[in-house]
Amino acid sequence: MSYDVIFIGSGPGGYVGAIRAAQLGLKVACVEGRETLGGTCLNVGCIPSKALLHATHQLHEAEHNFDAMGLMGAKPKPDWKKMLAYKDDVIGQNTKGIEFLFKKNKVDWIKGWASIEGPGKVKVGDTVHAAKKIVIASGSESSPLQGVEVDEKTIVTSTGALELGKIPRKLIVIGAGVIGLEMGSVFARLGAEVTVLEYLDRIIPGNDGEVAKTFQRLLKKQGMEIITGAAVQKAEALKTKAKVTYKLLKDDSEHTIDADTVLLATGRRPYTEGLGLDRLGVKLTDRGQIATDRHYATSVEGIYAIGDAIEGPMLAHKAEDEGMAVAEILAGQAGHVNYGTIPGVIYTWPEVASVGETEETLKDAGRAYKIGKFSFMGNGRAKANFAADGFVKILADKETDRILGAHIIGPYAGDLIHEICVAMEFGAAAEDLARTCHAHPTYSEAVREAALACGDGAIHA
Repeated sequence: MSYDVIFIGSGPGGYVGAIRAAQLGLKVACVEGRETLGGTCLNVGCIPSKALLHATHQLHEAEHNFDAMGLMGAKPKPDWKKMLAYKDDVIGQNTKGIEFLFKKNKVDWIKGWASIEGPGKVKVGDTVHAAKKIVIASGSESSPLQGVEVDEKTIVTSTGALELGKIPRKLIVIGAGVIGLEMGSVFARLGAEVTVLEYLDRIIPGNDGEVAKTFQRLLKKQGMEIITGAAVQKAEALKTKAKVTYKLLKDDSEHTIDADTVLLATGRRPYTEGLGLDRLGVKLTDRGQIATDRHYATSVEGIYAIGDAIEGPMLAHKAEDEGMAVAEILAGQAGHVNYGTIPGVIYTWPEVASVGETEETLKDAGRAYKIGKFSFMGNGRAKANFAADGFVKILADKETDRILGAHIIGPYAGDLIHEICVAMEFGAAAEDLARTCHAHPTYSEAVREAALACGDGAIHA
């Protein structure tokens, strides 16, 4: 059968792009080698980790806040096997949902692993499928680290961490980025002694510096030990434990720590194994990503690429937007992604969310800006819900008041950030947010107060 477009990979970029292309009248297929659709995100990434984050947050609330609210009784005890079953049920619901959407939109699922035989030819198993266009949406995999041998039992990536046989007594996390801190917080809430080793001198690199400092302080308050400036030399699985050796960059001193489990969370890299890109002459960047133009076209005619396989932040929603954009381009429309308004979120508690410029990037660019900041301590809803840690910070152009970026650490920051994303998409000024009525009592009032702080001042500060 011949298709207008074949998407390789059914993660957020591939499945969303395939559905959008079908909605626009194209004949579409999507190749996926897993037994289920959804890619890393739905199967071993975003969705299962959020299920565990949600479950353990409820445990934290029961342990620390229920008595104060008059909710008496025995505190719950975690049943790890049952928690994993809950996580697996959530995965199943979501992956089956994509199967339904494929059928509804007449997207063919070609089961198996793909290789590109040439422009317009995708081989799966022994069958070569024809397509006018091919879109690579093959996603990413955990980046390796020299001296760390992953076995997904004792020394694990995020995939293995979601399937551990038991809750570790001691956990070492290598990397203080999003994945490491999210999974570290899950096990810290479950009673594990968590130590995070980070090569850089700060956590969550690339995020606002003030947010990072506040976040590190709050994580330490929650019981996580964080060691920055730590260069991991080796991690090895022994008979009954794991051992990690690291050097402190400040004095070159060597240290060794033991744990039940080691989580390697030093980032991810594009997964393009078996596609035949070398043979086809598809150009890559210096970092091993597929090079594309602004229309997602690669160096080979008729082959496109999106998501984690190309440059840019490795975020599911970035891949989704690119999937929709490339589908629209292939259908003759003007697909476009505004990379300046793509938010980033860390789903710990409190959550961390950001969009646009940071103070650091604005200073580096020599731009004049002003800051509007508001603490959740001044938010009535947050205080009532034991969620007053953190703040909202809005950065606006000093002359025009146009919003340039925003950073939130606090309750449901990942949801709150989106009104600022919409405002930035429309080129709004901080005053536009400040003059928009926000319901009381809501967490979102903190966003309005931060916008007011860009002008004459917040009301409740």
